[in-house]
Amino acid sequence: MNNPTFEVTYFYNGQRITCRAAENEHYKIEAEQGKESFKAKICPKTKIELFRVDAVFDYKFNKTDRFFSNGYQAWTTSREFSRAEQMRDVIPIAVGPLKNLAGISADTRFVKCPEKAGEFYSHTYTYIRSGKDVFLIGSLTERQGFTVIYADMNADTLTVSKDVEGVTITEEYGLYDVVMFSGTYDGVFDRYFGAMNIGKPRVDHMSGYTSWYNYFQNIDQKIILRDLNALNCVKDSVSVFQIDDGYETFVGDWLDPNPEKFPKGMKYVADEVHKKGYKAGIWIAPFNLQIKSRMYKEHPDWVIRDEKNKPLLGVFAWGGAYTMDMYNEEARGYMREFFNVILNEWGYDMVKLDFLYSQCMIPRYNKSRGTIMVEAMEFLRECVGEKLILGCGVPLGAAFGYVDACRIGCDVDLVYGGKFYNKLHVNNEVPSAQNSINNAVFRRHLNGRAFCSDPDVFFLRYSNLKFTTGQKLLLGGINHLFGDVLFVSDNAEEYHHDDITAVKKFFSKSDAKVVSAEYIIPEVLAIELIVNGKKERLTVDMKSGKSNMAKVLGLCDKRYK
Repeated sequence: MNNPTFEVTYFYNGQRITCRAAENEHYKIEAEQGKESFKAKICPKTKIELFRVDAVFDYKFNKTDRFFSNGYQAWTTSREFSRAEQMRDVIPIAVGPLKNLAGISADTRFVKCPEKAGEFYSHTYTYIRSGKDVFLIGSLTERQGFTVIYADMNADTLTVSKDVEGVTITEEYGLYDVVMFSGTYDGVFDRYFGAMNIGKPRVDHMSGYTSWYNYFQNIDQKIILRDLNALNCVKDSVSVFQIDDGYETFVGDWLDPNPEKFPKGMKYVADEVHKKGYKAGIWIAPFNLQIKSRMYKEHPDWVIRDEKNKPLLGVFAWGGAYTMDMYNEEARGYMREFFNVILNEWGYDMVKLDFLYSQCMIPRYNKSRGTIMVEAMEFLRECVGEKLILGCGVPLGAAFGYVDACRIGCDVDLVYGGKFYNKLHVNNEVPSAQNSINNAVFRRHLNGRAFCSDPDVFFLRYSNLKFTTGQKLLLGGINHLFGDVLFVSDNAEEYHHDDITAVKKFFSKSDAKVVSAEYIIPEVLAIELIVNGKKERLTVDMKSGKSNMAKVLGLCDKRYK
């Protein structure tokens, strides 16, 4: 990869211009390339508004190469692709304005999905794998704009693109700070995260409970305390107990816990969790105001507005929610206030921060989406201080270095095969156990390097769930092998003796070494492992959920055969 050609799209005097040159009468790109690095900045000769800058490199792909596509945010499907495959876009009937609605949590606003087999893209970083040989190319920062890497295996090109929409410049502006490493899978990722100077995560393992997938918003003090006490059967394996969505009156009204559901308040619940010896966690969507919320009704001027000055819908859930503009000083003050109360007055040790992508959906204030997201993560870390952050629904490149733990896949579902909308392929963030398993495997390189990886929950209960025993074992085993945030969403009173044995196994920190993982045929995943010093081959039929996980993990009780 040497001597790229450039394509710059920008606006000058209201006119949109695309120029395939490193210099013209309006700008000059200054680039510096080393053996394992590439840097570039754009120097304007006059005032211009940037839109997108591409650096196009020649790259000779082999027929058997696999391209890794890292999805836009925590939920987005991420996996290796072969030359013969094609990426999936949002639902085909979503065209025009509907495309942004269908992809509300996706990258549809600034990325055009390739339409041919052999053409792919990846956010922040990617790798091309040829057998055991891996070539990684990755951005060291998203502060100037999101980095998108496009591969055209048919034309033998790699394009490193910078989303700089909305940034007007009169002085030089940094574009790329990219590294390129060759070596083994683990070797290149060790070097990549080392180059970013990301220290070892402050926590390397968490296990416990979250309320969401058994009750969703239908929680109350009685349910929470019952499930807290039910964990006594696995008490020595639990470190965190998290209350999820449903304790607040409306999303955004974080200091208004529902008095009918939680009559003794949220500090009381945290105190009860602490009595068990666990850390107390709580869910927040810190940027969002439900349309019905008190805070939105009282402060409609706090939310981000679109080009027509209408409130920008940031989340479909809860009947719709808008997003507080973090650059609004009053909104910032409110966020600081509720974090202070939740963390210091109520006493919670960890916050799960969700739907964070909504802050950077549109560029504004002469800042790119990437700049906004990085500054948002800085602000959240400032608010939370030394307490723990579990990120969710966040563009991952912007989260590196700011979160202690992070989701690395979509939500699971109470039905292994997913609900009807999964089959519609609405977008690449739709809940699905299969997608959750896929991401745990293919984003395994993040765990212990970028943060403590959260693959989402597993289940062992018997009610309110449509999983076979084998599917439950598969999900729990994958989470154990590939992640380090191991949460159930069960009432453990339902557990049988063998379930207690299994949950203790899944909650423990895995010492297995993953040698390789790839799709050997569509929907069949083969994973080579070393478990207890012995080579094992885990084979997973993603569609049915059948696997040999029981044998690999040594769970030989009849229920798990």
